Amino acid sequence: MAFSASERVLWRDTRGMEYVSRVPRPPLDGFVDDLYYLEGASPYSMLTLPANPSALLIVNLGPPFRIRGGTDAATAEYADGCVFTMPTRAVAFGYPPRTRSVGVHFKPWGLAPFVSMPAAELCDRPVTLEQVWGRAAVDELRDRLHSAAGPQEMLTILEGELMRRLRETAGVGLVRHASSVIARARGAVSIGDLNTAAGVSSTHLAQRFKELIGVTPKRLARSYRFTVTVLGIDPAEPVDWAALAGRAGYFDQAHFGHEFREFTGFTPTRYLELRRQFMHEHPGHVLDSWPLPAD
Repeated sequence: MAFSASERVLWRDTRGMEYVSRVPRPPLDGFVDDLYYLEGASPYSMLTLPANPSALLIVNLGPPFRIRGGTDAATAEYADGCVFTMPTRAVAFGYPPRTRSVGVHFKPWGLAPFVSMPAAELCDRPVTLEQVWGRAAVDELRDRLHSAAGPQEMLTILEGELMRRLRETAGVGLVRHASSVIARARGAVSIGDLNTAAGVSSTHLAQRFKELIGVTPKRLARSYRFTVTVLGIDPAEPVDWAALAGRAGYFDQAHFGHEFREFTGFTPTRYLELRRQFMHEHPGHVLDSWPLPAD
């Protein structure tokens, strides 16, 4: 999601759930989609987040939350927060009864300048914030956030922390350029043409992508194409899956169905049922665009 640079309360329910988001100032806006503040009761205790072309960092300020990074992974508890690069499969996210956090939605390449760990090591393997920034630094940051006067000051503190940690990273310019081409084409780009435009070999480009994003250019293109296609679905209306798959450039409906299961963990029909459930039970909720009730 992208928002104006001014702070905005996007949604608040009768229980006081609040979501505030803003785009950071340059040069952070070249790496970050938005900074956000979240507080209150989640619409569901467990949400499924389909894979999408974005990395995530969360600084937790409430009770621990739980994450399962894939159907074959164990659920782990995160007290101070977590970091993970662009996922390749759905993530199950379990909220406590009341949650409070600030976080960063990074562009696919955006996390690399702020952590020292190779992106491939974080792909589908969320780690604690302590593991990437150290216990003393995380404790100091959380103390400052707890002492802040409100969401506006908290996001300013988080922005300052990112500015302080931003560092030159080899290959970021190349990966950022190639990824931007993929994003503008909504994933409909020839990888051969991408290599030519980047002026490097396919091996070199793939190596840089794995180092800084965690996936290959082809995988990133698949993620963009799938995300754009799914976000274009109106769950309130009947869906012609065959026509949708054809417009999105998939070989056939079976190919589209395979992508659906890989990126969301659900069939297209089950995905639509869950999206409609969310709409019916929590109409107008700010989270009702990508997360799903866990099946």
